[in-house]
Amino acid sequence: MGHLPDFAARRAALSPDRLAFLDQDSGERWTFAQIDAAAARMAGGLRQRVAPGARVAILCHNRPEFFVALFACQKAGLILAPLNWRQPVMELKPVLDSVACALVLHDATFAAQAAQLGLPRMELRVPDCAPLPPAPVDEDAPWYVLFTSGTTGLPKAVIQTPRMAMANAVNIAQAMALTPDDRSVNFLPLFHTAGINLFTLPLFLWGGSSLVLRKFDAPALVDLVASRQVTQFFGVPAIYQALMQMDLSGVDLAGLRGWACGGAALPEATIRFFADRGAPICNGFGMTETGPTGFLIDRDAAVDRIGSVGKPQLLTEARLDGVPDGLPGTGELLLRGPSVTPGYLDNPQATAASFTPDGWLKSGDVAARDADGYYRIVDRIKDMYISGGENVYPAEVERVLITHPDILEAAVVGMPHARWGETGVAFLIARPGAGIDTGALPDWLRTRLAAYKIPGAWHVVADFPRTAAGKVRKPDLRAML
Repeated sequence: MGHLPDFAARRAALSPDRLAFLDQDSGERWTFAQIDAAAARMAGGLRQRVAPGARVAILCHNRPEFFVALFACQKAGLILAPLNWRQPVMELKPVLDSVACALVLHDATFAAQAAQLGLPRMELRVPDCAPLPPAPVDEDAPWYVLFTSGTTGLPKAVIQTPRMAMANAVNIAQAMALTPDDRSVNFLPLFHTAGINLFTLPLFLWGGSSLVLRKFDAPALVDLVASRQVTQFFGVPAIYQALMQMDLSGVDLAGLRGWACGGAALPEATIRFFADRGAPICNGFGMTETGPTGFLIDRDAAVDRIGSVGKPQLLTEARLDGVPDGLPGTGELLLRGPSVTPGYLDNPQATAASFTPDGWLKSGDVAARDADGYYRIVDRIKDMYISGGENVYPAEVERVLITHPDILEAAVVGMPHARWGETGVAFLIARPGAGIDTGALPDWLRTRLAAYKIPGAWHVVADFPRTAAGKVRKPDLRAML
């Protein structure tokens, strides 16, 4: 069993008076020393309520106190379980039961919902308790869990360990050249890995600062960028597309040191929009199970290799199933390294099913590697369908559809077909002010795709059902057919 130092205590010792968090709503500033002291007191309060190893749920919007609770659980030997505040109480109860939570932390906004969960609860504030002293941390012990997006069935609780957090920090810090002088903005939901780990927790470990918004607010983000209050930015594709709809005239996007994206494929039009304004977006790939950073395209290749997620980062090993190491090819992406989860909490069956016998995580994604070692995500294995005996990857069709001048987003699913076995159904979102002539799309596609890849049915919708990461919930689309 290896050990790491208490993260908050060590960071406070290194840079006690530097800014760790600025709450944009309240204006409250938190130094690293204040975060550590608050976490030590909260740890003392939690240990008065639950025993070491207990699972503690948390229900709140984004706020610095979430990270106080996160570090408090590390100090107290507890496992934090962030809950999706978008879910109703009836959906949250089986999630809580799946990991046997003993206590619910909550902010004032969610006091009523927390009271309905049927568990002891504690308000998310620093208690007047004796602090727990810092102690070495088991690097492989569960620190917190993140529930998978749950596009099928009950979400699984992905274990996150201190070693994973440190490895992710190394991966993303070297990829984005993070420094103690960097400032980022925390707005993605904290029940999702990006809300914690891109870039807030790595930046904390590196001694940088995070400005915290309660949740996504496009005008507020634009103001922070325009006023040069942030130097590094991470968003999912839906965030970048929302920013494109804002008035960015006079906003110096090139003033930021880095822009990064993950969570889903980033459309070429979005990449070029930002690149034309001096802000190339580094597109990447990762999973809740990988900490999450696995791949990130380097800034110099971001525009020249559109569609690529780059190369495996410093502490990530990658293989393609059935493809000799180092050679070009296509296969299921397998991952290994210190940022990879040891498995799913209280779910040994799911853990065993997710790893190869020799310890590689099965991503469930088909990826392609080129001769230069750059990777591209082809599609989810489970989303592929077979039409007339030919494999069709919906992501390939979607990438072509969004180059149409009237189409903002596209999602393709397979459905049964009497003649071909399966055929594609395309769900489309129009660009603002545009209308989509679905009758003309098959002819438009024939010069761009093989005939068997062209969808057989079309639906124009206002939006897609999505996960917290902005990923399209394709099972929900299939249920609409």
